[in-house]
Amino acid sequence: MDDKRIISFDWVVKRMLRNKANFAVLEGLFKVLIGRDMRIEEILESEGNQQDATDKFNRVDVMAKDQNGDIIIVEVQVTRQIHYLERILYGVSKAITEHIALGDDYEKVKKVYSINILYFNFGEGSDYLYHGTTQFTGVHTHDTLSISSRENSVVTLTTPADIFPEYFIIRVYEFNQVATTPLEEWLDYLKNQHISPDTKAPGLQEARQRLEVMTMPDDERLAYEHHLQNLMLEKDAISTAYDDAYMDMAIKMVNNGEDPQKIFEYTGIEPASQLLLKGRKPTRGTKRSE
Repeated sequence: MDDKRIISFDWVVKRMLRNKANFAVLEGLFKVLIGRDMRIEEILESEGNQQDATDKFNRVDVMAKDQNGDIIIVEVQVTRQIHYLERILYGVSKAITEHIALGDDYEKVKKVYSINILYFNFGEGSDYLYHGTTQFTGVHTHDTLSISSRENSVVTLTTPADIFPEYFIIRVYEFNQVATTPLEEWLDYLKNQHISPDTKAPGLQEARQRLEVMTMPDDERLAYEHHLQNLMLEKDAISTAYDDAYMDMAIKMVNNGEDPQKIFEYTGIEPASQLLLKGRKPTRGTKRSE
């Protein structure tokens, strides 16, 4: 039986990528998502990978540069955040503008890959992985625009997707299947901290060798266990807040005489249980008298 405990990915991103020996783990994720080898040359400073005195654990990100100068942003988001898509866009735009010097030619603009690993329910959809690129499509002819450019006397064709940012959204909790492909093995690690002993997925054999919990120094292991406990407490607090909000909504709907089936669809509270709510007052969302 394989009972080796593997360090969670958010901790790897937060604490362990200062060590170049661990770059291979992240490079493996790039390989399965992007489909080509991307060797990390350096980890760049970003707001999320700086050590924070308050040790916020609900978001962590790392920004890396590969051998071609392309920029990769990897963000792990544990709790729900409003306007998350807008924040992804802002982060990518900031990375582009910060890594081109004033007066540089526009050809110095580097491609950015934004990889977002979400540990909360985000959006409506049935897949656990979504990928977005930019294409320009003819309004009337429906063809895809490509652009010719000359480099070293050679004419090449590129598309906007070769230049514009690419986005990956991984909805971790939507993954519920047996891991048989490299991508699925990565999702199994991201969700369950499980890596098969005979994995061939890029980066995961390195993760299995380097990221075992029991090999951590005592102080680091204690910090890691504290981190996991904090995550559980925060998730429980958020879940309780949502439950309270749905209960208050149900009480208001019952007292307003709404249809029981409608109340069930909005709140998940069964019609039989709704009978117990009649006449009760909500505990949240009510205005306090001045």
